[in-house]
Amino acid sequence: MNGRQGLSIAVLTEDQDDVENINSALRESGLAAHCHWIPNSQKLADTIALENIELLIINCDRYKDSIQQVIKQKDRYKPEIPVIATQESADEASIQLAMQAGACDLVSTALKSRLQSVVARELRALRVERALNSTIQSATEYKRQLKDHMDSSSSSIALVQDGIFTEVNDAWMKQFQASSKDELIGMPVMDTFEAESQAALKGALVATIEGKWQRGEKLVVRSQNESDEGEDIHLEFRHFALDDGPCVQIRIAPQLRIAEEPTKLVHDALKRDPTMLFYHRAQFIERISKRLRRKPSQGTHCLVYIKPDNFGAIRDKMGILNSEEVLAQLAEEVRKRLHPRDVAGRFEGTSIMVLLERGSARDAQTWGKQVCAHIAQHTFDIDDMSAQMTCTVGTCAVNEVFSSLEEFIAATIGAHKLGKEAGGNDAFLDESTGQDTKQREFDAIWIKHLKAALMDDRFRLAQLPIAGLRSDSIKMYDLLVRMIDEQGSSVLPSEFLPAAERNNMMKNIDRWMLNSAVDFCNSSNADRVFVRLSKQSIKDTSTASWMQQKFDDQSFDCSRLVIQIPEQDAAQHIKQTKALVASTRKLGIGFALEHYGTDKEKFQILDILKPDYIKIDGELMHTLMADADTQRVVGNIVKAAQKREIKTIAERVENANAMAVLFQLGLDFMQGHYVHEPEVVLEEVASVSGKSLDELTAANGN
Repeated sequence: MNGRQGLSIAVLTEDQDDVENINSALRESGLAAHCHWIPNSQKLADTIALENIELLIINCDRYKDSIQQVIKQKDRYKPEIPVIATQESADEASIQLAMQAGACDLVSTALKSRLQSVVARELRALRVERALNSTIQSATEYKRQLKDHMDSSSSSIALVQDGIFTEVNDAWMKQFQASSKDELIGMPVMDTFEAESQAALKGALVATIEGKWQRGEKLVVRSQNESDEGEDIHLEFRHFALDDGPCVQIRIAPQLRIAEEPTKLVHDALKRDPTMLFYHRAQFIERISKRLRRKPSQGTHCLVYIKPDNFGAIRDKMGILNSEEVLAQLAEEVRKRLHPRDVAGRFEGTSIMVLLERGSARDAQTWGKQVCAHIAQHTFDIDDMSAQMTCTVGTCAVNEVFSSLEEFIAATIGAHKLGKEAGGNDAFLDESTGQDTKQREFDAIWIKHLKAALMDDRFRLAQLPIAGLRSDSIKMYDLLVRMIDEQGSSVLPSEFLPAAERNNMMKNIDRWMLNSAVDFCNSSNADRVFVRLSKQSIKDTSTASWMQQKFDDQSFDCSRLVIQIPEQDAAQHIKQTKALVASTRKLGIGFALEHYGTDKEKFQILDILKPDYIKIDGELMHTLMADADTQRVVGNIVKAAQKREIKTIAERVENANAMAVLFQLGLDFMQGHYVHEPEVVLEEVASVSGKSLDELTAANGN
């Protein structure tokens, strides 16, 4: 309370001196009190009706009416006004009697300081109560307006609290074929949507409540309403704070439907295989030929050849006609795991070929392994018959050594053949080109370009923000490398890094990255940056001492740096990785395992290396929304990490659905194009500019 707050008080007494005494006492305490003298009940009624009275003080020794009578009278006008009783002496017994009669307290007229405290307390309580009542009234009015808006809207809208429908409008009822609101209100919102959509939906609801859902972002789900015929529904979410708790408004966003000409639909249908609904072989070849003429915006193109193992046994068991339906179901399971940019076709007989756009050949192989694992567990049901089968996948990344599409396809099918010879039910990667004469010729050219780029300072740093799913308090970035060719065009890592790896040049690039990471930290407000190290740097015993010398020379705060190593590389070189991590930890450098989860739920490496972060493999993100098994795997990884106090980061998050599922599963961070596109930084890298190739490798006699 302060002196600027006016206080209007009715003092009930037959002696006007009491009014002056109370007024003086309150002003001494800093309350700008205005006291009204009330000598009788008639004056009390008039004053309460005309003035904004906030407090009644009754002198029980010098007022005709009792406390009960005063309270009964004031309740007719303003029942919330508190009543304080005073009298010459007050003990515990008399205070109790006064409060039983309805007074807030009884104060002795001689105790001025206690009167000041009691008045301040009751005034504060009154104003808080009035503010609360006003808020509740506003919330009630707000809720009424919200309901009116819902009822008048043509969009399907529902209100959800704690996962339960609390209100739906007529459009929502019509969308989900409910005859009355009673069919939906009080029911779990999850029951309305297909099982594959429920994890994302639950995550979106929680993210909205916690303020993590972006306004205008849409979640793509499917309902259990048969009339929707499997069509996608786009949901928008908005958080409201109502009088009975936080609430989420779900709105079905209208979809623009562009009518297609019947002739166009017919032409498109003729291009596709009627069983698998993928492109016919000729159409597929035509499309991937055009796609391969241009470089992908990121990563590399990979060709995948999928073929069921021992399909003849399936045909014998299910029959010729039913076996074709099995192929249709197989194609559907593959389709669920495709990106929008992928192109698929029925290549020949029972085989499917897909052109993937992925970060690397390893990513394509991981995708193939996931397909194999899923198909092996899937049951193909047709009428009263069922069957199970496995498949083998051959993968191959586009490479300059392939002089034609024919060679590219032949290498991919060759990888499948190797898989079949090894027993099938797995994905194999074509790596035969590593010893090819053409490969060596191309590598000789790349070595020349790489050395020139290092000498001429034509490498560039790109940063990819890492966003917090739980908190945005830490600014973290994943640092990537780009190369500029002699014409000034950007060269993607998928083009030059494989050659650098094959020719023992990755260590030089790693050290350029570490130097550049220091410059990036010095020129930005980054709290933490992630720099990946290659197998060459892991196996090089001088890596840790080189880092210590460089960082000491630059007085760099090493706690801002996290080195990251792919899980497969760390597992293959576990001893060297453990030694490197131990040495860098002494400097304060953090450690992350990236591309984690390819070996499913093998957590021993976490106990051996004790990483600060694990980056969950990006390929798991692409099937996360619709695959319960993938959700289970990722959920188990998160639980294992939480148990070990390891922070989790999801790689390659590309849409709101994936983010919502990740939020539900409890991940800490995410990165990918949904968060931000990679952004090139440090056009002029001061600390590295001018350094020769020899200088980058000279430290520690290396």
